[in-house]
Amino acid sequence: MLELSFFQIKNSREPLTQVSADLTFADGFYERSKDLLYEVKNAHVEGQLFYDEPFVTGNFQVEADLLVPSSRSLEAVPLHQKFSFVENYSDHEPTQEEKELGLMIIPLADDRIDVQTAVEDNILLNIPTTILTEQEATEGLYPEGQGWEVVSEQDFAEQKKDQVNPAFAQLQDLLDKMQADENEEK
Repeated sequence: MLELSFFQIKNSREPLTQVSADLTFADGFYERSKDLLYEVKNAHVEGQLFYDEPFVTGNFQVEADLLVPSSRSLEAVPLHQKFSFVENYSDHEPTQEEKELGLMIIPLADDRIDVQTAVEDNILLNIPTTILTEQEATEGLYPEGQGWEVVSEQDFAEQKKDQVNPAFAQLQDLLDKMQADENEEK
């Protein structure tokens, strides 16, 4: 668990506190992320923390190799992530004015800044919503089953364009009959 002290950073003579660590992930992380990822390897965080009244601000860069489920078939797909995030830590509950600054402010219950959990949360937040296997992406494969299939939005729009609304079909039949009756009367 990678934790730092808010008050040590606040009272440090150094302008920046550097962080560089390889991370491992406990079963609790995998349990809470079970629907979003299968495995994390080679996770590394670099960062700097500094005190800027009234917050300790952390600027982190994360790189990791993930194994995530395909959004179509749930097959495992390798995904390399490289991203940055910034968080501000406060030793008090943020005021309304501080909240209005639009900053990510994390109030601390004690003196501990939990960098491990911050990285874990941001790994999950940075997983794309659409993840495809190479075959799904290149061949446009979609899952299907007995009596059902998934189709692309484009194919769905084409099917809808060619499909006749039953209510309008009945109305058209009625109009055709009325027109035929008029023609017979003439």
